[in-house]
Amino acid sequence: MNDKPIYREESWGYDRRTLHYIQNAAAHGLYEIRGLGAKRRLPHFDDLVFLGASLTRYPLEGYREKCLTKTVLGTRYAEKPIELEIPITIAGMSFGSLSAHVKESLGRAATEAGTSTTTGDGGMTSEERLSSKTLVYQCLPSRYGFNPDDLRQADAIEIVIGQGAKPGGGGMLLGQKINARVAEMRTLPEGVDQRSACRHPDWTGSDDLTIKIQELRELTDWQKPIYVKVGASRTFNDVKLAVHAGADVVVVDGMQGGTAATQAVFIEHVGIPTLAAVRQAVDALEDMNMKGKVQLIISGGIRTGADVAKALAMGADAVSIGQAVLMALGCNSETYVQNGTHYSAIEDYAALGTAPGYCHHCHTGKCPVGVTTQDEELEQRLEPEVGARRVKNYLQTLNMELTTIARACGKQNVHHLEREDLVALTVEAAAMAQIPLAGTDWVPGVARGWSSNG
Repeated sequence: MNDKPIYREESWGYDRRTLHYIQNAAAHGLYEIRGLGAKRRLPHFDDLVFLGASLTRYPLEGYREKCLTKTVLGTRYAEKPIELEIPITIAGMSFGSLSAHVKESLGRAATEAGTSTTTGDGGMTSEERLSSKTLVYQCLPSRYGFNPDDLRQADAIEIVIGQGAKPGGGGMLLGQKINARVAEMRTLPEGVDQRSACRHPDWTGSDDLTIKIQELRELTDWQKPIYVKVGASRTFNDVKLAVHAGADVVVVDGMQGGTAATQAVFIEHVGIPTLAAVRQAVDALEDMNMKGKVQLIISGGIRTGADVAKALAMGADAVSIGQAVLMALGCNSETYVQNGTHYSAIEDYAALGTAPGYCHHCHTGKCPVGVTTQDEELEQRLEPEVGARRVKNYLQTLNMELTTIARACGKQNVHHLEREDLVALTVEAAAMAQIPLAGTDWVPGVARGWSSNG
């Protein structure tokens, strides 16, 4: 009998995940496609904390003193800017990626919460337009489902240059999600894989973007705000170019943003964290003296009211959320509700080779809880009334947390939160956000020294 001990020490460079990747690539010669966002740990808003009021600041009484949340977007050129009750919007997610029931749920929830929702790739559905009081219509590189008549019905237009999960790359919609209705809206063959373009077909630079913005303004009689959305990479210069081209609103999507389907190598290795992107975007606006004239929306990994508050304190005017909304709808939940009865979805997750809390199989169309699917039977697992109620409750909770933090910092308006209300817990976050390291006055790369209480 050989009782020699087995030597077990996992290699850092070739851990089990890397070995699995190499062996899978060697066996199949294909890269991985999946949905949702980056799984790796990245510097995030969690690495910042607020300096609540005490003696140096005067806090507001939460149950007696108001804290305003009204948000106005598109004040630069549009004759009809968007007016929202809260600074939390719902990001563009396509019909095709999501079911019609989901699009209706999001529209209902956004209307009740006093905010906007966004169409996404593939065009506008009647369910979404009828349920959404304020709807942003996306113009994407693919032009799938793009319809000038639908665009005129929208309340704002968002030109999408890129997404945080895949800046420089296009998305995918696999054939199993392209049913007859999706195929008709996108002018595609039913059941055939579709890949979106990585850039717009009718321009090659910012000068062409200027022309496109002018075309859209003429098409909407200068009534509707024009947003420009970029995936966070060369954020400082991209924001400057968007503003120079005539954008009313700039949307910056950090690499923690999600996607329905793209290459995993994009999701994990392209783009920069939202924390770094928001600071660069604000710097660009301030450098152009356009802060307050052009509004900034930040997206990519926003999950909690604290995340919202930190984005606003760093200089954003609003945030946009996508993945977290899907979780509120029931994504990765163990159960779904149908006709008032709770059913287990665990076996359906197991059939996908995963489990609740680990699922990123949005691209398959086999969503166990009926969120990212076009399957008629699975779609019924998310009832619009139930989905709308859950998302409305989620948005309400975020807004309550946001105003709670603002009052604790002595603010009567959430838009009065500022950078000096924040400190960083790590050197990396301090450097990216240009926020002092907690207990010091040191901002890495800017100044060095210790405060009197350090």
